[in-house]
Amino acid sequence: MSPRKGCSVPETSLPVLYSFRRCPYAMRARMALVAGAQPVMLREILLRDKPADMLAASPKATVPVLILDDNSVLEESLDIMLWALNKNDPQNWLSPEQGSLEDMLVLIEEMDGDFKHHLDNYKYATRHAGSQEDIVGYARKHRTAAVEILARLDAQLAKTPYLFGSRLSLADVAIAPFVRQFANTDIEWFNAQPYSNLQSWLRNFLAAPLFASVMSKYKPWAPGAKTPDFPPPPPQAEPV
Repeated sequence: MSPRKGCSVPETSLPVLYSFRRCPYAMRARMALVAGAQPVMLREILLRDKPADMLAASPKATVPVLILDDNSVLEESLDIMLWALNKNDPQNWLSPEQGSLEDMLVLIEEMDGDFKHHLDNYKYATRHAGSQEDIVGYARKHRTAAVEILARLDAQLAKTPYLFGSRLSLADVAIAPFVRQFANTDIEWFNAQPYSNLQSWLRNFLAAPLFASVMSKYKPWAPGAKTPDFPPPPPQAEPV
């Protein structure tokens, strides 16, 4: 999606990122900003109380939203990732060891589409009308459909440690937050499934410093409040 213009720009020399800590879309955007060393002013929001400034910039009212210093608005997480990495991609996330950027984007589109559809219906099955038996059946149907997609990832990860080779790429970072959400819906069930490659890939991803660096807790932003810089500075070494 092309940047949209016409919104008021906050009075800062840095882009402003509206984010929600637990949103998988916001997670992947934050990780790309970290990888690309792109500083922003982070505004953590509450989904039940979205700031008027954010809604004015992006009426679709979902996070993440990035307001650039040229008055452009990026309101899709993948656009934010590509913006950050096209400016600076020191770890070559956009140039995978195997395949191409286009191949990664095709896989991400499938995960954002079919997989996310089944994930939402599995995770939020209680929103489905019907008896308890109907709801359980509905959840299992969508869980099964999601697992069929995850099985293909597991097969790929049997060949290489990451989805497109022996190192992290855009695809891993864009997809892992949603696999995490799927796994956490019923972690005991997920861990009992015969997808050891996928499970190991997810565990390693979640244990890595990159993921930890974007999961710090911040107070919800309010107009006039001090906005934390993001990415946060690296921890200082303890004096010897």
